Amino acid sequence: MAAAASGANTATLNPEDFSTLKIEERGDRVVVLLNRPEVRNAIDQQMVDELHLVCAALEQNPKVLIIAGTEGVFASGADIAQLRERRRDDALAGINSGIFVRIAKLPMPVIAALDGFCLGGGAELAYAADFRIGTPGVRIGNPETGLGILAAAGASWRLKELVGEPVAKEILLAGLVLRADQALAIHLITEIHEADELMDAAHALADRIGRQDPLAVRITKSVFHAPAEAHPLIDQLAQGILFESQAKFDRMQAFLDRKSDKKSDKQSDRKKK
Repeated sequence: MAAAASGANTATLNPEDFSTLKIEERGDRVVVLLNRPEVRNAIDQQMVDELHLVCAALEQNPKVLIIAGTEGVFASGADIAQLRERRRDDALAGINSGIFVRIAKLPMPVIAALDGFCLGGGAELAYAADFRIGTPGVRIGNPETGLGILAAAGASWRLKELVGEPVAKEILLAGLVLRADQALAIHLITEIHEADELMDAAHALADRIGRQDPLAVRITKSVFHAPAEAHPLIDQLAQGILFESQAKFDRMQAFLDRKSDKKSDKQSDRKKK
């Protein structure tokens, strides 16, 4: 595919290079829509390859990533027709787990905007995001054991970190599929919006992230995901970097200026009274 050659050399994403994804690139974010509606956006090898191209671009040119589905579905899982034919060597290659780890490690935050089915590999893709918001129609879970396999692309270890061990076992071992209200109650998703408002909500969240200092956001994400034994040294080293950044001086000075202006305005109001 043409994108494979160009993606390694440029951080620009050309929507025409993608067949299973719809791509929209803005100044501070990239929107990726999973687009295989004929199979409820099931994740196949082609989609994995194209997601790698997106990651390559965002690793070179860090931006917030918004991932959503099309036609009322996020992703129904891995493509069962392909999955049925995979053997031991395919499992050891970590086809889906590799791309989900790469997405989780992107420099800037990842927002998953969920609607409809978010199952199996689709759920594991959502678990790899930093934020998950959804619609009332969300159905999220991991039915892999019912198919004679396990959720090997992140759910077996990410899910208990997100929702705790008891609920994770209900999902992984007993096939529990959560409704949107259940997912909200355990903070697996953090917001519920009507379907026609979902992308606006995702962009509003991206706007909030965009108001922060990009370097501080990138470093905070890295520190947040560092192993426990790396703290507090990694925090101190990261803070040392940020203490020398121009943005720190500019933003703190702007804060002090605003505070001074408010104080002056209050004093002026008192004199007038």
